[in-house]
Amino acid sequence: MDGAHLLTQDQWQHALAKSQTKAAELFGHSEEEQRRLGYFHTIREICQQPWTWLGTGDRMLASRDGLKEDLKGIHSLALTGSGSSEYAGECVRFPLQKALGIPTESVSGGALLMYGGKALPPGRPGILVSVARSGDSPESSGVVELLLNSEPQIRHVVVTCNEQGRLASSWQETKNVRVITLPSETLDKSLVMTSSFTNLLLAVRFLGMLGRANDYRALCERLSQIASELMRLKFDALARIAAADFRRAVFLGSGARFAASREAALKMLELTAGRVTTVCETYLGLRHGPMSYLHDDTLVVCSLSSERTIRAYELDLLRELDRKRLGLLKVIVGENIPDSVVRNGDEVIECRGLSELGEEDDLAIHVVVAQLLAFFRCLEEGLLPDSPSEEGIINRVVEKFPLHAPS
Repeated sequence: MDGAHLLTQDQWQHALAKSQTKAAELFGHSEEEQRRLGYFHTIREICQQPWTWLGTGDRMLASRDGLKEDLKGIHSLALTGSGSSEYAGECVRFPLQKALGIPTESVSGGALLMYGGKALPPGRPGILVSVARSGDSPESSGVVELLLNSEPQIRHVVVTCNEQGRLASSWQETKNVRVITLPSETLDKSLVMTSSFTNLLLAVRFLGMLGRANDYRALCERLSQIASELMRLKFDALARIAAADFRRAVFLGSGARFAASREAALKMLELTAGRVTTVCETYLGLRHGPMSYLHDDTLVVCSLSSERTIRAYELDLLRELDRKRLGLLKVIVGENIPDSVVRNGDEVIECRGLSELGEEDDLAIHVVVAQLLAFFRCLEEGLLPDSPSEEGIINRVVEKFPLHAPS
């Protein structure tokens, strides 16, 4: 790893402040003032991701032998969570299915509560991977309890950031349930999930790399390096984009990057308390109606694939947007981005190293870009990133609601 990764987080923030004006402004305030301005937790949780990914990698590698046993002989795999946790599972569904060679689905916690085992992919014995930041939402434990009773051939793996949460503590000693808790710093204190999201994503990705420990460790390290470089070079640029005159945002992604775009759209919606409305779509899907959403006040965030054929379709769509003069400006995230799709006012977020990660493993970087855009826009709206929902409409943990027995 390069020398920047040997710095403490405080030293890294100091180095970032020296190269990026907005970082100097944010971190230049005292902790008391940062708390008063309402961004103390969120900005740290975004910026700490390169370090937390390394810790999560170590935690998952230590669980390898047990996970190998859990996956022996299974015929299906489902990933479940709610909101951002669901999207984290959705991000890794394709690579897990490819690696394991079995039907793999992402199923929301709500769907499992309402439909039980009917919502799971066919094939028994199977495994359900529950993904959660706090593990305290009503769905989290409710789903495990329901399926332990109704689906005895389903094994369970719980991956959570909170060892004190109901999901972790309720099933710690239960047969057919393995609980893995990530390092404590991944348990975000901010209302929105940032470092918890990318760490959960990276943790669950390991299920498809159990026999490639060195590759997984290298992936964690390379992601850490790319994210550090991204923040060091583009922190100010993303703050500037967030100050543009847009009221809508569209997030585009193909394949697994569409799942990342769902998370990106949610971050902008949550952190602006709905003042910036959002849509996420695939590049090819945008033509089938959602293109009508692109007005002169629309930011278009484009996550580009590194795979040649997929990128060709994506670039065709971007050229069409330019030809039709749709949107206020584009933010194009990728590597080796051609000038032909960049028009005046667009912002290119060139991330060296994405291509070597490949089609399946660059998602966390695209999400970090979206997190910073949403964070800076929250400040532009005069809201508090740590608690942007002024009326308490949404909360860090979903409020309790009744759980009904399935018919």
